[in-house]
Order: sequence, then structure tokens, then C-alpha cells
Amino acid sequence: MKSDIEISKESKLLSIDKIADKLNLNNEYLECYGKYKAKIDLDYNKLPDKNSKLILVTSINPTPFGEGKTTISIGINDALRKLNKNSIVVLREPSLGPIFGIKGGATGGGYSQVVPMEDINLHFTGDIHAIESANNLLCAIIDNHIFQGNSLNIDEVVYNRCIDLNDRALRDVKLNNRTDHYNITVASEMMAIVCISSDISDLKKRIGNILIGYTKDKKMIFAKDLNCVDAIAILLKDAIKPNLVQTLENNPALIHGGPFANIAHGCNSLIATKLGLKLCDYVVTEAGFGSDLGAEKFLDIKCQVGNLKPNCIVINATVRSLKYNGGLSKEKINEENINALKIGISNLERHIENMSKYTKNIIVCLNKFEYDKNIEIDYIRNYVKNMGYDFEICESYKYGSDGSIDLAKKILNICDNEIDYKPLYNFNDTIINKINKIVKEIYRGNIIIDENIKEKIEYLEKNNLSNLPICIAKTQYSFSDDPKKLGAPNNFDMKITDIKLSNGAGFIVVLMGNIMTLPGLSKTSAYLNMKIDKYGNIEGLF
Repeated sequence: MKSDIEISKESKLLSIDKIADKLNLNNEYLECYGKYKAKIDLDYNKLPDKNSKLILVTSINPTPFGEGKTTISIGINDALRKLNKNSIVVLREPSLGPIFGIKGGATGGGYSQVVPMEDINLHFTGDIHAIESANNLLCAIIDNHIFQGNSLNIDEVVYNRCIDLNDRALRDVKLNNRTDHYNITVASEMMAIVCISSDISDLKKRIGNILIGYTKDKKMIFAKDLNCVDAIAILLKDAIKPNLVQTLENNPALIHGGPFANIAHGCNSLIATKLGLKLCDYVVTEAGFGSDLGAEKFLDIKCQVGNLKPNCIVINATVRSLKYNGGLSKEKINEENINALKIGISNLERHIENMSKYTKNIIVCLNKFEYDKNIEIDYIRNYVKNMGYDFEICESYKYGSDGSIDLAKKILNICDNEIDYKPLYNFNDTIINKINKIVKEIYRGNIIIDENIKEKIEYLEKNNLSNLPICIAKTQYSFSDDPKKLGAPNNFDMKITDIKLSNGAGFIVVLMGNIMTLPGLSKTSAYLNMKIDKYGNIEGLF
């Protein structure tokens, strides 16, 4: 089969105004970036409400092989369109860190992609660059304030710089007056703010509420105290607008925002999701990494903040990922091995059990590959059906919409069910209780809290900041905080290493294990295989 980039280059794209026509979107709302990309300058609140259906695609814990949530999401949307349904897929923007590192891009794969693939995976419309600049402008303003006399008496700075690359050398940087710590841009609070804001006014309010530091007597200081909110918002005036592109089958797609799910809340922007729900009858979206991270945050943070209710959750799995969770080595992963599958399927079972705490409207999707054996597929199918849930194979990678038709039909049936969504916890519960709820019910572990962490929690509660959702940052490879604990571990300890207030974003970040907020490049990073010729043609992007 041809590579993703070869398939992408051979596709026949429609001009972006033709894609907008499929959404009955007037051209006056389009701000075009060339022929095939556009920002939508339209307040979704001005559009009439529709009884639209929201479909969330999530997955088992990720493995080195990739599970294909984005590919599945695009395939479902293309299939719904083929079934004459007014649908759209809403995705996150790729980060340059993974693209030049190991994970790669985020535009799908095979015959289930969003295009123009190269543009989307590289600079796209500049949103992430704008967010990075806004974030670092605030940092520069903080240090300038200190240099110019420090009238606010800032003693401790807690807001960090960011860069959208994997660069371990910037994890700890010596400044003139202190040591600073860079985050990757997609894990920054500024990214979270753009993705959780409802409009420009809300964006400005959240920027103003960013906690930037403390005085010696622990009085909190916010970005609004520096009189810089409008200056920062100016850098984000275009970045807050959703981006319209298309799939290989010329169906509309919105791509906006890109927070990581293991160190941020892992969902595309609330503005893009709500715009999709106003424009279409069906919205397909995905949440990053496994359901223990992206989906949990989608359901407990984004849905509660944005008053969203999912009609259907699609849990994606692959044969080889389940065998890997069963202890099979990478070298033997394509060989038939029912014993490894029987062990590894506990990971899928756990994700199904967890998502059923939010809704019973669930379907399990198997992303099928050519080396999967029928006996393995049948085992998974029967296992899921014995749990009482729908199951369907998806081959959108190989066949596009034709490979997702049966899955789309089952999703439509589920979407006709009554919505029974309920969040895992209430925002007004105590911080400890909310953390415990996630760790015990989603991860199945126990929390370890040092005295200094308890003091930070007590400080937040004393300052009436306990009624915020929890955003846990941990490894994506396991339910635990140890990436080597595969399958479905139980009764393990998870140590809280730090707790941070993201007051502008409106949640409390709880760091567990050895999670890093700025990844590094590996010995075999993707950049080693990338080439560009004198005509600008790119090779090796994937």
C-alpha cells in the first residue's frame, strides 16, 4: 500500500469555498489561507440550535504501534456523509514536537486522512505559533515588571515559557534572577485557555485570571494585575477561530487547538465543537491517548464546562495492541497468539468498564490490519458481546468510507438512544475527593500525598479555589503512573509529585510519576528521514 504522504499528494482537493458550501456556510465567513484552508469567522452563538448528535472516539492505552483514533474518526465522518448524513469531524491540531520526534503527525492515515496533510502537520494556519508567542509575551512582561522595579512585589514566578518542539535542554533554564522551566506549547495553560474559551470575551477573562506568581506572604498575583490582557489577546485574535479543511473524500473537517492528553486536557477547542454542533447533525470528535486520559478529561472537564452531552462513545482497539498488553514482544506482534490476546484484552475490558460509568451508549471498534487473524478478531468480538456491548470492524485506513459504513450504521442506531451521560464527579467536591474518584474508579489505584502537596491543596481550599475540575498528568501507556504496568493493573500506588493551579484554564493540574511537560528527541527521531528537494517536495514526513 502507498504511504500516507503519497496518498495525500494524489488526492484531488476541492477549493475550500466548495467545502464550505457543504455546510451551507456563506463565503463571507471564510478567511482563506490559500486554496484549501480557511478560518471561520463566525460566532456560533448566532446560529440556531440543532438537535445534533455528539460522537466521541477514544481508545485503549496507546502502544508503540499506534491505535488510529484520528483515522477512525475521519472514516466515521466520511461514512456518515456517504449515508447522506450531515456530519463533520472535529480534530486537534498536530504539534511539531511529535512530528519531528517519534509519534508522527495527526492527520489520520491511509485512505482516511484530512488534507492538505503537509500543511496541517507543519505550520498550518499559525495557531500554535500564536499561542506560543502569547504565552512567552506574558513571561517577558512578568520579567520586565520585575526588572522595572517590581511594584507588585513578585517573589515567586510560577508561569513558564513554552516551545512547540521536543527540546530537553530547555527543561531547566537559568535566567538572570531565577531558574525557569519550559513546557511544550501544547501542554501550556495558554493552549488550554484557547481550547476551553467560549469567545473573545471569555478568552480575555481567562487570560486575566492566569496565576503568574506569589508575593513573599503568599498573596496570589494574576496576569490582569500587569495590565497586559488585551496585548496578549491581540496575538490570539485569529488563533481562536476554527480552521476548515477537508478529508480525502472532500468532506468538511474542523481542526482547532492541540492540547496533549497526558499533560493537558487533550481535546480540540470548545468553540470548534460547538460550531460543528450548530452546522451539522452529527459531530465526530476524538480525545487524546487512552480513555483514562483524553476521554476522562473530555467527559469530566470539557462536557461540564461546555454543557455538552455525548450521544455515543466509540472505543477503538487493535489486535496487536491487545497482544502487546498481554506481554507479546514487538518482534512477534504480527504472529497469531491467542494466549497473549486473552491476557491483554483485560486492558480493553477496563476501558469499557470505565466509559460505562459515564454512559451505556458505547460501541467497540476494532481497527483492522492485514496481518490480523480471524480467530483473534472473533475472540475479541465474542468477548465484547459477552460484556453486552456492540462491536464492529473498521477498515477505513485501507478502504476509506467503505471500510467504515457498517460501523457508522451502528453508531447511528446508538445515537437514537436516550442520552444517559453523567460525569464522574461534581466540581464542588473537595480536591482530594475528586482526585481519589479518578484514581480509584478510572485507574484502580491509591494516591500517595506528601505533606507539601497537602499544604498546596489546603492553600487552594483556603482561597476558595477547590471547586475546579482535576486534570491529571501521567504516563499514557498505563492506567498507573508506571509505563511498564501494562494490561489492567489493580491496587497500585500513585504518587502525586506536584499540584498546580491553572486558574485561567479553570482546572487544577495534578502531576503523577515521572511525567515531563517538555519531551525530548530520541536517537531514531523522524527528522532523520525527512528530505525536501529544490522544488519544495517533501519526503519522509511519514
